[in-house]
Amino acid sequence: MNALTPNAKNHAQLPPLASRFVDVAGLPWEKTRFAGVEAKTLVVDRETGVVTALMKFAPGARLPDHEHMRIEQTYVLEGNLVCGEGECKAGEFVWRPPGSRHEAWVGPKGGLMLAIFQIPNKFYEADGRETDVSGQDWNAAWGKALFG
Repeated sequence: MNALTPNAKNHAQLPPLASRFVDVAGLPWEKTRFAGVEAKTLVVDRETGVVTALMKFAPGARLPDHEHMRIEQTYVLEGNLVCGEGECKAGEFVWRPPGSRHEAWVGPKGGLMLAIFQIPNKFYEADGRETDVSGQDWNAAWGKALFG
C-alpha cells in the first residue's frame, strides 16, 4: 500500500487492510512555500496522486497561478476562499474540473478548509517552470501518476 498519513503515530504497525484512524489535532501544521499557507496532510498516495489535507490560510494569504490536473474539491470550514470566479464561504463547497486554472486567496479573516486533490496542483512560476506545491518539478514528481 502506498497511501499514508505523514507524521501519524502507530500506522506503520497496522495490517495492510486495517483502517487508519488519524488524530488530526496531534498532526503538526506544515508550512508551505506560500506565505501564510499551512497544511495538515491527512492522506497522500504518491502512486495515484490522491491527497486530502486541511489547509489553513492566514488573513490575506494567496495561492499563485495554478492548474488542477484532475478534480479538486474544497469544503470551507472557517473564513472564505476567493478566486476570479467567486467566493466560497464557511459551510460551502466548491469543486473544480480537470484543467481549471486560477489564483486563490482568502479575506481578512483567513480561512480553514478541507481540500481533496486527485493529483497535486501544477503551479506556473514566473520563470516558466511548472512545479508542485513543494517547488519540485511537477512532471518529475507527478507525471507518472497522471500519465502512467
